[in-house]
Amino acid sequence: MTEVIQSSAQAIKLEEQYGAHNYHPLPVVLSKGEGVYLWDVEGKRYYDFLSAYSAVNQGHCHPRIIRALTEQAKELTLTSRAFYNDKLGLAEKYVCETFGYQKALFMNSGAEANETAIKLARKWGYVKKNIPDNQAVIVAVTKNFHGRTTTIISASTDPSSRKGFGPFMPGFEIVPYDDVAALEKALANPHVCGLWIEPIQGEAGVYVPQAGYLKQAEKLCRQHNVLLLMDEIQTGIARTGKMLASDHEDVRADILILGKALSGGVLPISVALADDEVMLVIKPGEHGSTFGGNPLAAAVVMEALHVVKDERLADNAERLGRIFRERMNAFIPKTKWIKLVRGKGLLNAIVINDTPDSETAWNLCLTFAQHGLLAKPTHGNIIRLAPPLVINEEQLHECCDIIERSVREL
Repeated sequence: MTEVIQSSAQAIKLEEQYGAHNYHPLPVVLSKGEGVYLWDVEGKRYYDFLSAYSAVNQGHCHPRIIRALTEQAKELTLTSRAFYNDKLGLAEKYVCETFGYQKALFMNSGAEANETAIKLARKWGYVKKNIPDNQAVIVAVTKNFHGRTTTIISASTDPSSRKGFGPFMPGFEIVPYDDVAALEKALANPHVCGLWIEPIQGEAGVYVPQAGYLKQAEKLCRQHNVLLLMDEIQTGIARTGKMLASDHEDVRADILILGKALSGGVLPISVALADDEVMLVIKPGEHGSTFGGNPLAAAVVMEALHVVKDERLADNAERLGRIFRERMNAFIPKTKWIKLVRGKGLLNAIVINDTPDSETAWNLCLTFAQHGLLAKPTHGNIIRLAPPLVINEEQLHECCDIIERSVREL
C-alpha cells in the first residue's frame, strides 16, 4: 500500500532524508491547486505569487488543459520520434502560426530548448556564415539565467551556478546587460553566430532593460549577420502584458525559445522556433529527444495556448500589472523596507532595502505565507511577485493588502 502524507512535517522530513538538497524551499507542503490558489496538506489556502516560476500562467489545473491532457492520455502518450503521430504536426502548425515562424522543434525542459538554440546557432554559423570550424562564438550577457546544464552555465555569471562545476565550455563571450555599446563591439567579431538574451531577466530579479535596448540589439544582429536568440521561457505566453515580452518593442527573434507556461504547468514542454534557413541546418540524427514532441505534450500545448488567447490573459496581465505597480509605489514612502518595485505586466519584483546576504526577504516571505500568500526571494534581497494571469482585480488588491501588512510587521 502506498504511504500517504499526513502532515507537512512528515513530507519535509522525507524530502530532507531521501531527496537531493539542491533546493531550499519555503516550509510549506502543497497538495492542491486551483486557479490562483494553492492548499497545503493541512488545508490552509494561499494565493500563489510565484506561479511555478511562470509555468502556470493559465492558473493551476485549468479544466480545459486538464481535459486535453486526460483525453489524450487515454489514447496515446508516447511514440518517440522514430514514427509520426497524429498530434505533433497539428501542434507544430499551431505554434508556428501563433508566433510567426516556419518551423518548430519541441523539447521538454527550458534548458533543453536553450541547448537546441545553441546548437542551431552554431551549426548555422558554420553552414551559412562560413565561420571556421569550432570557432563560433555566442554572445551572452551578465546576470543571465538560461538553465543549469554544463553548457549553459558556461555562459553564466552567477557564482552559485558555476562554482565547483568546471571546466566550462568555450565559445561564449559575456557582455554587460542593457549596454548597447558593448553589444556593438562584441557583435562586430565575424566569428559571432548568435546573441543570446532574455528580454527581461526574471531569475536575476526582474531586471527590465531601458526602452529601445531590444530593438537596438535586433538592429545590430541584422547589421552583423548574427542570429538573435531570445529566451522567453519566463517572459513569454502573456506574462508581461503581451504574448511575448519582445513584442513590446516589436522585436522578432531569429530563434525564439519558449517553455514553462507553454503547457499550463501540467508537464514539461519547450520549443525552439525559427525559419527554414536556420532550423533546417540540423539534419536527421543530429539532435533530438525521446519525449520531445510526444502526442500528449502536443495536445496539451495547443489547448494551453488556446486558453491564453480565449481568456485574453495578456490584456489582464497588462492592466493588473499597472495597478499592482501603482499600489506598491504608493506604499514605498510608508515603509523603510522596500527600495523599489519594477516589472512589466504581471512579472514584478520588490527590492528590499537591505544587502543581498541578509535574511530580510526570506523572513518577509515567511510572513507572507503566514497571511496566505506564497512568494520566494531571489538573489537575497529581491522578491519576485508573479501570480497566475487568471487573477482578478479584487484578488490582486487582497494580495497587496497581505504584502503591505506583512511589510509593516517587519
